Amino acid sequence: MRTFLLATAAAIGLAGCTTVPAPAASAPPAQTAPVADEDARIADLVARMSLERKVAQLIQPQIGSFTAADMRRYRFGSYLNGGNRGPYGDEFAPASQWLRHADEMYLASVEPLAGGEPVIPTMWGTDAVHGHTNVVGATIFPHNIGLGAARDPDLVRQIGEATAVEIEVTGIDWNFSPTVAVARDDRWGRTYESYSEDPAIVAPLGAALVEGLQGRKGEADRLGAGHVIATAKHFFGDGGTEQGVDQGEVTGDIEALKAIHAAPYPATIDAGVEAIMASFNSINGVKMHGNKMLLTDVLRGELGFDGLVVGDWNGHGQVAGCTNTDCPQSLLAGLDIYMVPDDWKGLYETLIAQVRDGTIPVPVLDEAVSRILRVKMRAGLLDEFAQPSARPNAGEYHLLGSPEHRAIAREAVAKSQVLLKNDGVLPLAEGADILVAGSAADSIAQAAGGWTLTWQGGLELANAEHFPGATSIWQGLKDAAAARGGSATLSVDGTYAAKPDAAIVVFGEEPYAEFAGDRKHLGFSDEEGLGLLRKFAAEGVPTVAVFLSGRPMWMNRELNLADAFVASWLPGSEGAGVADVLTGAVPVTGKLGFSWPERCDYGPLNSPEGALFPVGYGRSLADTAPLRKLDENCAPLEQGPALDWYVNGRLADGVLANTASGKLDNLRGEAGGITAMGLDRSAQEDARSVTFAPGAALELSQGGGNSGYGYRILYAVTDRPEAPVTLAVGSGEPLDITQQLAVAAGKSWREMIITGACTTDLGPTLTFASQGAFALSIGTIVREEFADGTDCSF
Repeated sequence: MRTFLLATAAAIGLAGCTTVPAPAASAPPAQTAPVADEDARIADLVARMSLERKVAQLIQPQIGSFTAADMRRYRFGSYLNGGNRGPYGDEFAPASQWLRHADEMYLASVEPLAGGEPVIPTMWGTDAVHGHTNVVGATIFPHNIGLGAARDPDLVRQIGEATAVEIEVTGIDWNFSPTVAVARDDRWGRTYESYSEDPAIVAPLGAALVEGLQGRKGEADRLGAGHVIATAKHFFGDGGTEQGVDQGEVTGDIEALKAIHAAPYPATIDAGVEAIMASFNSINGVKMHGNKMLLTDVLRGELGFDGLVVGDWNGHGQVAGCTNTDCPQSLLAGLDIYMVPDDWKGLYETLIAQVRDGTIPVPVLDEAVSRILRVKMRAGLLDEFAQPSARPNAGEYHLLGSPEHRAIAREAVAKSQVLLKNDGVLPLAEGADILVAGSAADSIAQAAGGWTLTWQGGLELANAEHFPGATSIWQGLKDAAAARGGSATLSVDGTYAAKPDAAIVVFGEEPYAEFAGDRKHLGFSDEEGLGLLRKFAAEGVPTVAVFLSGRPMWMNRELNLADAFVASWLPGSEGAGVADVLTGAVPVTGKLGFSWPERCDYGPLNSPEGALFPVGYGRSLADTAPLRKLDENCAPLEQGPALDWYVNGRLADGVLANTASGKLDNLRGEAGGITAMGLDRSAQEDARSVTFAPGAALELSQGGGNSGYGYRILYAVTDRPEAPVTLAVGSGEPLDITQQLAVAAGKSWREMIITGACTTDLGPTLTFASQGAFALSIGTIVREEFADGTDCSF
């Protein structure tokens, strides 16, 4: 099987911030005497560790759920920053605070232990999936789908090297990247994390990023200065779930599934990847976090992986018979580290008890601990008791978003652009006066997509505040036009005083991540770009459509209208790379890594049959052959407003969340006395906790929504309301639901059914209001046709 898969496929202190003091000189080394042999050295360490310290190596909590005192007491083997967590409760904390936090936790982990027990330093893991994008000012590289279109392993290796350096600036040890999923259904919300639907494209790019992050095998600087631990993820099948449902089911002959979805892993293992992350999905009914046949027999046996296997966010809790705090099955199956963001204490205590009662044999525990220590040893963590701020590159804040790194990103942007149509408007003529339209043109947040400063990304992120040093697509076009003797004007709505020589329309998907981006079809419903293209066509203005997206989508209407169409993917912080291509300063070389759909009524293609453009398609600027007229019928887009108003932690297209003084972006943030924060119900942040200040109200509305449909709302109340709470539906009189919510308090998730039995209007507006301070958790909101006579219920 392995053969087949291979065939297919100087101490620097903190500057400008308070530094945690260095450890005392009396701190013990990681071992009491040098042991030459790697295995013997690890065996010596494990033999001298207490049960409690061994179990702690398996526990990975997230920052914000534990303190330095907890680290000192429990000695966690590792920890992470979740998608929306930053040091000291600030997800937008400056880099100096990230480094300060790294020092604080490291030093707590290496304080001397009684009885000569060996001290094992902790390590910090982060999701730097397209640059170190948790930190303000870092370089934001194109997401993997763009790099798959670029097809340049050497460039991907450079991206890995630059990312590793920027990670080191903040004192972090470990990156949860690269994703080597083979996405086979573009409705999947993580499609943009995949290089391609073809494993032969994915494998060399994943291996190149591993080499960039860690350094090449056999080279002296591997896992030394300028390098961090890499993680190949998610093993395996994450991109093959039925209907593209994130964390869902993958079925089929196991050898056939391995030939597609496990195919990239031998390349990353041969490149020396030190960690592999288990996937959320099931394979033929068995969750990967509990699948011994695949995690042990295949990954360690057939593929020869000798690094550590880390879980994903509470993924062990999804194994049959498990909870977040009780899952020996995962360790027995081959998992080494439990990613248990918040419930770490319960799991820690349970694992200790299960080793003591024999549920978990001591040899199994020791094997897992040994694998963790081996990775730490290879990364130098067991040899150097140097706090993060005293390591190479730490505190060198000028390296974040450095000109050299931004130049690499700009090259990657240019190489990732795929030209699908060109009637001759490209390259833009020298001296041309161009109009740049569309709300995405000057939005670095939209160009960056998810996993950017916040887990889901977000249009509320501002260019100047959150992306210093970055260049939007508009700014890149403006600079390029001026350099070529022309001009560029930004007009979001497309209005102009003098008719331009050409119009660039920048539009696309709003940011999302993981299951929040799952779609039921590939029809693009946002018509801003479509409206602008229609306007310019009617006015005789040549147009270039620049489409920002995390996947190919049905774009027949826009393709018919535009004179040129560029699939720009999610290019990140260096919008000048887009201008390089549109002006012809850089040749267009990008090729599709995914089939492009001609029809919008289904999701997967993954073969040339039925695709408008197959994998490998991409025009040069010289190719001006006309594109045939495309069918513009799309039944899913003609079915009217969405009925699933709020599902998987995301509002449906066209559903707005408003308060008295502003809009909450996708039920997140603060506005008008309302604070909405992510909440884990069945998956990470698939629900929201909404806190009301006294007198605050939250309105959810959908223009042109279906009147007459009732509402099914999944909700939870922790504490009884202390003042009246009302719910208004449409234009009907507000319903006093105070007593119903009081009864629901403390009873976990419940359903609220709203029909015509309790309101005179079932219009497309819901308004929750509270006269006092109150918190309401919302899981889902769905519009539904109920049978006549169905009562309201709470």
